[in-house]
Amino acid sequence: MAQPPDITETFVREVDENLRRDRARDFGKKYAGWLIAAVVLFLAASGGWIYWQDYRTKQAEQSVDQIAQIYTAVGKGQIGTAPARLDVLAKDRNDGIRASALFGRAAIAIQQNDTKLAIAKFQEIAADNSLPQSFRDLALIRQTALEFDALKPDQVITRLAPLAKPDSAWFGSAGEMTAMALIKQGKTAQAAQLFAEIAKNNEVPEQVRNRSIQMASTLGVDVNNAMPQPIAQ
Repeated sequence: MAQPPDITETFVREVDENLRRDRARDFGKKYAGWLIAAVVLFLAASGGWIYWQDYRTKQAEQSVDQIAQIYTAVGKGQIGTAPARLDVLAKDRNDGIRASALFGRAAIAIQQNDTKLAIAKFQEIAADNSLPQSFRDLALIRQTALEFDALKPDQVITRLAPLAKPDSAWFGSAGEMTAMALIKQGKTAQAAQLFAEIAKNNEVPEQVRNRSIQMASTLGVDVNNAMPQPIAQ
């Protein structure tokens, strides 16, 4: 466990140097009680902080173990009390544990055909500013995918605009949904161009690229000749 900086040693050394100055005797007589009290309070505070950090670390380890146990059980089809346990962990102070619990809860909701609950959980993650942006972006992608048929095309396009860019880690998924929304708007030329860009992007998962090739071809754009060639070994 990481230890806090040893400020105590620095503090004591500075006090010692002050006491060695010309007026150290008078200073010491006047402020000796205050200095002792300050050192004692500092040591007490440091000890409390270390104890709290140790406690939080142990709590986090326990929560991680619980998450692992829940996912293992769910993977075996043993849902049982998993939803209730994940709901508790979704209130954890640790961002990673909280996000993992919410994602897990949404996944179980999807498995149980509770789309409304799954959307709510993804929405909760996406709106949580305390979570890493990558978690929030993934949740927004999942939320939009579940809501896609119920959303207006312009809502999809506006929502995914920051992610439907070639330099985005989510360009494949966000771009694909954006292109489908463009088709709904009758903007097939723009949709075809976006599918072509997805197909040519090496960072996009192969499955998404293959779908994009098919969609672009259906819309009259042949991207096969423009596809990047593998590097010769």
